Amino acid sequence: MSEPLILAAIVVAAASGIPGLFLPRTGRGGERLFVTLLTVAGVCAAAAAVLALARGASDELVAPWPVPGGRLVVRVDAIAAVFLLQIALLAVLGAWYGLAYWPQREHPRDGRKLRAFHGAVTSGMLLLVVAQNAVLFLGGWEIMAAAAFILISVEDEQPGAREVGYLYLLSTRASTLCLFAMFALLGAVSGTLDFGGWPRALASPARDAIFVLALCGFGLKAGIMPLHVWLPGAHATTPSHISALMSGALIKTGIYGLVRLTSMCEAPPVWWGYTLIGLGVVSGVFGVAFAIAQHDLKRLLAYHSVENIGIICLGLGVALLGRAAGRPALVALGIGGALLHVWNHGVFKALLFLGAGSVLHATGTRELDRLGGLLRRMPATGLGFLVGAVAICGLPPLNGLISELLVFLGLFGAAEIGRGAWLAGSLAAPALAFIGALALACFAKVFGTVFLGEPRSDEVSRAHEAPAMMLAPMVVLAAVCFAVGLGAPLIAVPLDAAARAWAGAELPGLAAVAPLASVSVLGAGLLALLLAVSAWLRARARAETAAAGTWDCGYAAPSARMQYTASSFGGGLVGLLAWALRPEAHQARLERVFPGPASFHSHVPDMVLDRGIVPAFSLAGRLLARLRPLHQGSVHVYLVYIVGALLALLVWS
Repeated sequence: MSEPLILAAIVVAAASGIPGLFLPRTGRGGERLFVTLLTVAGVCAAAAAVLALARGASDELVAPWPVPGGRLVVRVDAIAAVFLLQIALLAVLGAWYGLAYWPQREHPRDGRKLRAFHGAVTSGMLLLVVAQNAVLFLGGWEIMAAAAFILISVEDEQPGAREVGYLYLLSTRASTLCLFAMFALLGAVSGTLDFGGWPRALASPARDAIFVLALCGFGLKAGIMPLHVWLPGAHATTPSHISALMSGALIKTGIYGLVRLTSMCEAPPVWWGYTLIGLGVVSGVFGVAFAIAQHDLKRLLAYHSVENIGIICLGLGVALLGRAAGRPALVALGIGGALLHVWNHGVFKALLFLGAGSVLHATGTRELDRLGGLLRRMPATGLGFLVGAVAICGLPPLNGLISELLVFLGLFGAAEIGRGAWLAGSLAAPALAFIGALALACFAKVFGTVFLGEPRSDEVSRAHEAPAMMLAPMVVLAAVCFAVGLGAPLIAVPLDAAARAWAGAELPGLAAVAPLASVSVLGAGLLALLLAVSAWLRARARAETAAAGTWDCGYAAPSARMQYTASSFGGGLVGLLAWALRPEAHQARLERVFPGPASFHSHVPDMVLDRGIVPAFSLAGRLLARLRPLHQGSVHVYLVYIVGALLALLVWS
């Protein structure tokens, strides 16, 4: 029953934006029809996922498909169900959010295009998650990649949007080439392009090459550092509800590829686990470090996606170590923590991006140092953003704590294995704690700068609360954050099914190897205490009969310029991490006795893109420019070049 539902969801999602292309640009009929159809597709996909998790086993649906090497084979198992639920939820909520955030009447040029490719990218993700054939998988992958390129560069009249769109296109082409090579190698060794025949290929000597190609191809899509170069710019310039879908679901297709491939290897080498743990530490630490140094709200959130992809890699690495060492409990903790963090990150990061979109919608700016004082003007948005910030920091009683706890316990268990695994576990566990501490500092900066204090610009002082259509998806996501955090023992049941599907064997339940019930009870108690204290403080405030201003040290006219800026708040941590971040400051020199107005600006270039790839391409361009004299435009000269090359080859041979 799951497979027909998911096929219906794929078809309806792909078609959801097409009718609007033929309707008037200024009408609302196209966008309402799009939201209705995408909601139907999301309900079908979610129903298919729930059925798969409920029954445990899954059947394949096979249909004829006259494509060389390809077969139309789909299957919804517990692993696919975890990703399907996330894709369906975020795609539907983003569509409803877009009714108010990106209405057709305000975007007549690109509104229809955005909705059409919103549906296309959703259908591509749904297809690749359930595909059981390499050609079918690549079909879904390419639909997703091409649609995402259009969505990233939807405002292509802006040079910045075109630039990040082309960077994404180059990255996704490189990713696809790696996957072509990986699938070709799998097909050559196993003799089939169906997933079912690949376990024997992953038991052959070619498995290490297959894993490296998978890590490059899927890692580029997931944004594992140092393969993250496209991600910060793309998330920063894309419309916010699309950023939520991309960060919450699209980059997780890379994680899905790694999870699916590693599930087929019954005896993975230990170095696979070490590699993923090492990349997880690098992505987590440097992702959050670069986030602290950002001045753009959405770019900051994008770097936190790199950080959380690192945490997921830590969990998957632990699962591989446990499988290699024959430790079922370690496997359960690792893969359970990784899959739950896939879900958790999608929920709270989508909530944060939608909150950032509400701020941008109300103020017209993403610059942290121009914001401030929005909590009084946008209380619902501020509260929703606060829930997402607490969740992403891994604090109780929200969902981020549960998945990070599982990964922590897995790392502690890995440290007890011996044979070198103790080093990975004992180093990665403190790194994960360090990541959490930096995330807490970063979001203290963000929330304080954006929502507390006084407005730093006139636009912000005139800000207004977001419409109800934008707030409703945020309420749903915030409720999911609480539900997972407080209902962890219930969430463990579908996670156990997904962990068994990955391991291909019985595993101990997460409730047996992790204190999920105790954590949920403590979280509920903490929430009750916070609500009680809040109610007492509000009652006490209402009982006060006299009001007095806050003591201001005798200064009668405080202003927004006296507040900490985002740069000054994070300056200490950026200074401590300057050896890696290498911040650049631009300050006007004060050369006169009575100087005039001065300016100061600082930024932190990306260490891979801005300090590595761009200089390398610039150098290559300068070197290749010296070959321009060879281009004479004469056929006779080119014939001489050809003859000379042939003679050189003959002499060489």
